[in-house]
Amino acid sequence: MASFVDEAQVHVKAGDGGAGAVSFRREAHVARGGPDGGDGGTGGDVILEATTRAVSLLAFRDYPHRRAANGTHGSGARRHGHSGAPLIVAVPEGTVVRDRDGSVLADLAGPGDRLIAASGGRGGRGNARFLSNRLRAPGFAEQGEVGEERWLDLELKLLADVALVGFPNAGKSSLISRISAARPKVADYPFTTLEPHLGVVRLGGRGEAGEEFVVADIPGLVEGASEGRGLGHRFLRHVERARVLLVLVDLGEDAGRAPSEQITVLLDELGRHRAELLERPRLVIGSRADRVVEDLRPDRESYHGDLVISSATGEGLGELVARLAHLVADARATVPVRVGEAIVHHPVAEGVRVVREGAAYVVEGREAVRAVALSDLTNTDALVLVQARLRRLGVFRALARAGAREGDSVRIGELMFDYEPDQ
Repeated sequence: MASFVDEAQVHVKAGDGGAGAVSFRREAHVARGGPDGGDGGTGGDVILEATTRAVSLLAFRDYPHRRAANGTHGSGARRHGHSGAPLIVAVPEGTVVRDRDGSVLADLAGPGDRLIAASGGRGGRGNARFLSNRLRAPGFAEQGEVGEERWLDLELKLLADVALVGFPNAGKSSLISRISAARPKVADYPFTTLEPHLGVVRLGGRGEAGEEFVVADIPGLVEGASEGRGLGHRFLRHVERARVLLVLVDLGEDAGRAPSEQITVLLDELGRHRAELLERPRLVIGSRADRVVEDLRPDRESYHGDLVISSATGEGLGELVARLAHLVADARATVPVRVGEAIVHHPVAEGVRVVREGAAYVVEGREAVRAVALSDLTNTDALVLVQARLRRLGVFRALARAGAREGDSVRIGELMFDYEPDQ
């Protein structure tokens, strides 16, 4: 049986660019045909897109690799290669994408939000593109650029209107099964729920138009969860996006601790995880009223909560749903509505960086490495163009600022050379 997965890794590989062509016109009545080599096609991007069709990261557990199509090579007669098709990878709404160093690249919170996770390699330019007054017969073309490739961490934070918060076996699963169509596993022992469940609560009878909201059954907290005890942060993060918190206090005789102590510990764990959670609208209700401690019978509110319910008998469920609907409506009204199209997260443009590795200076930055990687370094004319491009990118200024002196070794991608300061 498929299970809920809220953490996964994905390996994305964008398509490689196609190579440019070296070609010259060869026609019966054209004595000296000029260069006519076409450009290579660009490789396809790998794009992560949030969608309502996915509810879990299960698809990445056994098959983590995603690769886009390559661009094709250019050819003679200025025929350009075809670009590789981008690969759209569906992820659930609420997916946070992190680099392997833990930095957040994108929060794909809404449907249609996208992240260009790996950019396709640029196609190489054919020799026709290098024709100039100085260079009448360029005998070189650019190679295709290799597409980006990397591992990313995916973390799902459920998007729900209401999050059920309580200790294990407090009756959360029973409650969500009574007020929605969700059917989580229910049993009378701790940690029955090992994964979150979503349920849609609809107001109004069958066939009637009415409001609806989503409730998330979050696995039970334990004391110290904010510090990683029990299931810890794995489930606390699913509370972060909920508009309303529904705190369940177990009133049963076998609860193990007093209702007031349960409230104190639960709110403390929420606050330790994220202090702003304590400012979130919430209801505190006593659950399992059918098993209520006898000395609480005369005064149901003595546990300092908002309501007493029983999922077994249905007591208080109607009032609970009505109160939640009111809180959700108010919370939705305070959230600004997105105007316009979905958010597309583009890779951050890189500048030129110079780092010292032993006795050599290493130039980093995609544009600088691209200038070297695409070019035919065995061709003198191509090397002149590479040098001019690196100068425009500010590579030589960056080397001077880094302290490079004449004769020092410099590496850019696969190119090694001795530094000569600009005159």
